[in-house]
Amino acid sequence: MYLMISTYLAPLDEVDQARTDHLAFIDGLERAGVLVSAGRQDPPVGGILLLNVDTEARAHELLADDPYVRRGLAEYAATGWQPTRGVLADWKSPAA
Repeated sequence: MYLMISTYLAPLDEVDQARTDHLAFIDGLERAGVLVSAGRQDPPVGGILLLNVDTEARAHELLADDPYVRRGLAEYAATGWQPTRGVLADWKSPAA
C-alpha cells in the first residue's frame, strides 16, 4: 500500500474549481479497487489517498491522471505502508 499525500500548488479557490473532476477521478480509483481511503487534509492544504498498489511507480502512474496533477494544482509524495495494527491490519482488497 502507498499513502499518497498531496500538497496544493495553487490557492484553494483555484483548486476547488477542479474539485468535481478530481472527485470523479477518485471515484474511478475506488471502482477499480485500488482506493482504500481518501480525504482532504484539515486545514485544506492538500489531500491524502491510501492506495492498494505494490509500487510507488504504480501509485504515481495512476495519479498522473488526477485532474489536480494534470492542471498543475497539486503534487503527490508517496510513502509505502503496510498496516499491522488496527482496523486495516487484515484489510484485503475487494478485488482480491
